[in-house]
Amino acid sequence: MLDTQTALIITAIFAIVWVAFGWWLGRHIKSHEDFALAGRNVGFAFATATAMATWVTSNTTLVAPQLTYQFGIWGMVGYSFAALGLLLFAPLSQRIKRLLPTGFTSGDFIRLRFGRFSWRIFLIISLVYAFSWLVSLGMAGGILLESLSGLDYHLGMTVILTMCVLYTLFGGMRAVIATDFIQALIIVIGVIIVAGVVIDNYSLETVHQNLAAEHPMLLDLLFPAALLFLFNNIFFGLGEIFHSNVWWSRAFAFRVDTAKKAYFTAGLLWLPIPIVTGFIALAAPTLGIFPPSADMVGPMVAANVLGYGGAILLFIIVFSALASSLDSLLAATSDLITQDIYNKHINPDADSETLMRIGKRVIVILGVATWVLCLPKLATLGALLNFAGAFVASTIWPIVLGLYYRRLIGKSAGLAMLLGTISGLIGYFAIGFYVAALISCAVSLVVCIIACKLNNTPFNWQQLKTPTEDNHDL
Repeated sequence: MLDTQTALIITAIFAIVWVAFGWWLGRHIKSHEDFALAGRNVGFAFATATAMATWVTSNTTLVAPQLTYQFGIWGMVGYSFAALGLLLFAPLSQRIKRLLPTGFTSGDFIRLRFGRFSWRIFLIISLVYAFSWLVSLGMAGGILLESLSGLDYHLGMTVILTMCVLYTLFGGMRAVIATDFIQALIIVIGVIIVAGVVIDNYSLETVHQNLAAEHPMLLDLLFPAALLFLFNNIFFGLGEIFHSNVWWSRAFAFRVDTAKKAYFTAGLLWLPIPIVTGFIALAAPTLGIFPPSADMVGPMVAANVLGYGGAILLFIIVFSALASSLDSLLAATSDLITQDIYNKHINPDADSETLMRIGKRVIVILGVATWVLCLPKLATLGALLNFAGAFVASTIWPIVLGLYYRRLIGKSAGLAMLLGTISGLIGYFAIGFYVAALISCAVSLVVCIIACKLNNTPFNWQQLKTPTEDNHDL
């Protein structure tokens, strides 16, 4: 564990450096497009780093150990399957760039492709997910400081939120992508070091023997709840990436020849990280560590095995992971609210300077709202984030079919998302968080198939490239 003074010094150094860096990068931003999409000219190295670092969130570094601690082998392996989201979004990002060369948000596609009813359902889903993820990231900051140094939960949460709000506010997407590049290097190098030390001290054989004797269910490949989680997490991960403006805004910001390669490479780089962080949790029973909350198991085990220096390293890794996701989510959610709510509903004639000003105000409002929602610490990170699984999994098939299949049109997409979400929420409360996304995705698929069979009027792709007005609901 860290002493209070060291934790505060590391936190202060990170905060000052990132805020100053964000201010420096934002000095020459003149337009809303430059602020929101970094000029649509991000190259391969920065594109890969920002995609990978954004996906290495508090979930990868804190929730992956939590779920491994609860579900065993399938918790660890199942979480790594979330890499499929990045891998499969690679071809979708290329398709998005081709269909919407001047698009700003994921909402632009839904509005032009399916009409206003489906668009509004999609916006509700996107905002619920965004706030769920924002709150989970803010909570993770507090949990990190509390578990590693004993500092108050509310202090850690406040510091990380304030830091990310400030440098995103100053530098927009340019600051987000540039800091993500550095944070990605820190995460990859740090995880390699942590994995090497843990395996060197506690071999796979030692951990396996202890689990087999004391906690055999964690090794059971037929553990029912774990198998449900495995498949649920696959669809949850797909829904998270396919619908979220975090990933769509990057597709619009990356160069035309870069998006597909960057997302695919990022997926491969991300794949082993949950395996490494999850293995740490399997060592907890061997060490006699039984955390008061399951989402604290990763930091507690790593600090115990690695000692004081390891606690500092782990602190830096998780801090970087949190910042790389929180800044991205703030920027992307701000873009969605500015473009799809303010510009489309409140002030359609707003110029670039006005949109940039509103976008900055929204970032501040999002930061304050997230801070208020984080105060009570209502749930564990895993349960909180998987609540959003019922929402996002319902968008998978409307988006995939909407990008490639012309017969899914109009209100049918919104209906698929609505019914899928309701069904997933019923599963979440009646069965458990590990089935919400699975049920939501299945119901949404059935609705989409029926709608495609009944429709005889195919969509004209040209309406996305040269829109003259919003499409009408059909």
